[in-house]
Parts: sequence; structure tokens; C-alpha cells
Amino acid sequence: MVRRFLSFSSHRKRVLLLKVSFTIVSCVGLLIWWNRELFSSKEIFLPRSGYQKAEFPIHQLPEHGKELGDEFLVRVLQEHKYVEVDLQARGTLERDDYDEEIKTDLKGTMWNLGARGERGSVPESQAGVAEEVLKKEAFNKVLSDLIPLNRTVPDTREPACRGISYEKDLPDVTVVIIYTDEAYSSLLRTIHSVVNRSPPELLREIVLVDDYSKKKELKGKLERYLSKKFTPGKVRLLRLNSRAGLIRARMIGAHVAKGKVLVFLDAHCETTESWLEPLLTRIHEDNRAVVCPIIDVIDDKTLEYSQGNGAFFQIGGFTWSGHFTWINIPPYEAARKKAHHSPTRSPTMAGGLFAIDKEFFWHIGSYDSDMQLWGGENLEMSFRVWQCGGFVEIAPCSRVGHIFRSFHPYTFPGNVDSHGLNTARLVEVWMDEFKEIFYSHRKELKTADFGDVSKRVALRDRLQCKSFRWYLDNVYREKFRLSYGSKAWGQVKNQRKKRCLDNMAHSDSEEYKLSVYPCHPVLYPSQTFFVSDGSELRRETECAIADDATSSVSMVNCDSARGGDKWSFRDGQLVHESTGRCLTIGTGETDEVSLDTCVSSLNQKWTIDPLKTNERSL
Repeated sequence: MVRRFLSFSSHRKRVLLLKVSFTIVSCVGLLIWWNRELFSSKEIFLPRSGYQKAEFPIHQLPEHGKELGDEFLVRVLQEHKYVEVDLQARGTLERDDYDEEIKTDLKGTMWNLGARGERGSVPESQAGVAEEVLKKEAFNKVLSDLIPLNRTVPDTREPACRGISYEKDLPDVTVVIIYTDEAYSSLLRTIHSVVNRSPPELLREIVLVDDYSKKKELKGKLERYLSKKFTPGKVRLLRLNSRAGLIRARMIGAHVAKGKVLVFLDAHCETTESWLEPLLTRIHEDNRAVVCPIIDVIDDKTLEYSQGNGAFFQIGGFTWSGHFTWINIPPYEAARKKAHHSPTRSPTMAGGLFAIDKEFFWHIGSYDSDMQLWGGENLEMSFRVWQCGGFVEIAPCSRVGHIFRSFHPYTFPGNVDSHGLNTARLVEVWMDEFKEIFYSHRKELKTADFGDVSKRVALRDRLQCKSFRWYLDNVYREKFRLSYGSKAWGQVKNQRKKRCLDNMAHSDSEEYKLSVYPCHPVLYPSQTFFVSDGSELRRETECAIADDATSSVSMVNCDSARGGDKWSFRDGQLVHESTGRCLTIGTGETDEVSLDTCVSSLNQKWTIDPLKTNERSL
């Protein structure tokens, strides 16, 4: 080669050197441009018209990949080690100790039991055992073991969804499923339903993360089943060497994911026809969307897949005590949508089932890794997504069934109140002055040790996120703000009997007669009432309405068709505006209140006292 080069003429040598130099300069320039683009931190969350792809800024990107730039993941990987089981090698074994047990399980299922999602029951001879197991597993595991793992379920979508044709170039997906001591059959039924009802070109993989399970059937037996029943690489299994909890385990699952979109599912779900495409379509249109399916109910005792309530569905809200709740779609959102089955904006998400662009997941802060085990992460992500430039939606054409269990069939190490502590973390970071409303419900958490939140506050600053007041003004406009939206509030005490209005231990979902009870020395939520800026006599979600025929006063859901009556508080009397009559306490033994003609009587005289002298807490 050297001789050939020396034999060239001087002119040809110069030409060749120029070409080599040009190539080197071009490569260097390309590397400089790539480095500048990769580490750019331009602001992207600007008002947009139509659907656009967002390019997410990467902060301190290390060489191992974008997700490792997430400082919250780094700590998780330091504290929790995992191994990925070589399922392919397990599948190549000609014989396995678990083969006969797996065959026996499959033979033990009853063909057509639970087909089309129909309710099932165990044979009479197993009814007693099933009842005892139900108390431990929080669902009918005995029945689940009898139902085929790949049973059919009904198509619960509204008719308009069934004729939709989806684009072919949708992003592929990694479905992440976390479990700890999940029932073997319900876990496998979840996996089968995902594989059976997802287009193979879109389902890149299912990543199972075993959060330190102890059950024997979730060890070698599960590995052998997965290795023989599914295409190699389609299902992956990670095992953690210590209990990480749902939040951290999901971060590890996302860390190893190969798909462009992450879909998180619980380990006791069943997907329906074309469940995946609506989620991916919305993210393909705008990758800042966090999209949830409509969650259908699978009965915990009969495993019946609920047909739903036609086209009716609800979206996510929250209570000031820090819990997720379902709410009706407000009129302004119904008017905004193109069609009933169009994606629907939701202030919050339930958190167990949702899809998110993988890069957006890491960009926006993944999860708060200092949250413990389970609870509160769904509201934290909902507030964070909305306040930091994304949005949460429900895709009505995507339906996934879920077994709603009445209790957790596993323990929480140390019996820690992970939900309460996690919620305290999120209110400190995201709710600004409105956090005091939460603490009025959970006073003990204000001084609890919920850890350092400075890194999450720094994340909020870095992403230039909006205030919680902005969230209430623009996303959850109908949310009642308690004392921040009231003319008067506090303990409502009658001046004759010295008793106070009380919810009498009724839940927010119940209708009940408004009554009085001995007044507490401090302000408890059960005796906290408001005269709102909208002139309602109410609590957080319940409003007082009067029955003109009987003069009785009841508390009903403010979001119901009846709404709330108008009231005013003047001269110590609570006046029902439409009738002009006053709230009156009974003269006998009854604790119920009613309406009566307004007179100068202590039976109609009330004081409204917040019982607070130092801070506004509601």
C-alpha cells in the first residue's frame, strides 16, 4: 500500500490528501453537531396548535443511555439488584421437573368455564376451600385456577370504536407488569390476554418484574411455562433481590424496556380487542400524552368480565384527603371533544394502567424514587404531567379489565403507611398553598418523616412547571376548593342545642339526611361545612338539597343531576333561597334538621366557626 502511494504523482497525492482531510473534517463537524443537539436544553412546552412531536431536552446524559440521566433511577439501581432469567435457555431443555405439574394444571381447567367473560363458580365440593382462599388472596383464586388461561372476553367498546382503522406506523411497545406473590393463574391470564390481543408487530415485549415473591409456583414453574408457551424474547422475566415496591420496580422495568412506548399494567388484568392501538395512536399524534384505557371490572368472586354501562364512563379526580376518585365528565370537556369516543382529558389517572412515551417518561422525572412501596404515585404523576407540559387522557376505545381486590394480599414491610407518607411528599412538591387542605385531613403527616423532597422541587424548577392554582384553574375547574372557594366555613353550631352539623359517618358516595351531633372540641372533617362562593351549603363533594314536600334536607353528590340548592348565611340563619325558609333544628329527640318559616328563634340560629386562630388550613 505504501509503495502504491509513493508511486502516485504529486498531483494525485495532493488530491487524495484533500479528500481524506475533507472526510475527517466532516466527521468532526458531525460529531460536534450531534453533541450539541444531544445536550441541548431548549424549552419545548409552548402552546401548540394541532398535534406535534416534542423533542425532550436531556440533562447530564451519561454514556449508558437516556434513562440513566434520570437521577432518581440511579439510586434505585444502586439499592436494588436484579437478574434477568434466561428463559430461552430454560426452554431448550428437553425435559424439566415442572413439565408434569404444568400439564396437570392445564388438564385441571374446565373448558368453556368463564368463556366470553361470563361469571363462573367452583364445584360445590370446592366451595369451602374457595371461600377460605378468598380471604387470603383477595379474589377467587380457586375459580381462577379452573378457568382457561386464554379465555375469551367480551368486546365492551362502544360501536363507533369498532370501525376505526389505525395507522400502520405506530410505535412499538414494552408492556411492564410488576408482581409480588401474585396468583399464578391470574398473572398468566394477564400475559396471555396481552399476547393474544396485541398486534405482534406493535408488541415488542412484555417485561415481568418479580418484586421479591416468595411463592414457589412463581419460581421454576413460571419460568418453564413462559419459556415453552411464548415466542423467545416476547416475554422477559426480571427478579429483584429485595422488596422494592411497585414504584421502584416499575422504574427498573422501564430501564430495561426496548419499546418506544411504555405500557404499565397490573398483574390481574385482561385486555380486549384492539386495546393497544388507541393508546399508541394518541401518543403517536402527540408524545406528551399519557393515555389510559377505560378500566372494566372483573368481579373478584365470579371473575365475570363486566359489560360496562354502555358508552358511559368517568374520568379521574381526587379528594383533598389525597385519594383518587372517579368523577363525571364536565360539560366543557364533553363540548371540546370531536366525538363521544374521542380521547378525553382527565385531571388524574388511577395509575395502574397507562401508556407513556418512554423518552417523555424519563424526561418528566419518571417516578419519585423516595416514595415507599405503593400509593400516591398516581396523583403525583398526574399533577406533574399536567403542570409540566403534558396531559392525561382516557382513550374510550381502549378497554382493559381489572380485578379490583378489597385488600392487599401481601404485606408492607414494617406496616408503614406508604400511601400517607407518599402523598405528603407529593403535596409538598406540587400543591403549593393548597397542601394545607390535605394536612387538615391528615394532621399527623405534617410533622412525619417523609424524606427529603429537594430533588423533586429542583426537577419542578428545571422543567419550569406551572402552579397548582394553574392546574385547578385550567385542568380541574370544577374542583371545589373548600375554604379557598367559600364565603363561610367551619363548624356549624346550633345556638339552642349546641350541636353541630355532622356527616354522621356516612361516606361521600351515600345520600343521607342532614343531622346534628355533639360538637367536637376541634374541627374534624366530619363537622366541616361550607357556604361556597356558588351559594351551596356543602362539603367537599356533597351538597344540601331540600325536599319541598317534606321540608327535609338531604346531602347528595354535588355532581348529580339534582345539583345543589342555593343557600345564604345572613343574620345567623341559613336561608334556602328558592323557598325563603330557614334551616331549623328539631325540638324533640330527633337529630335531623329541616326547613321551616324563618322566625326569630334559637332553633334557627347558627354560628360558623373554623376553630382556627393561627393558620388557614382548609
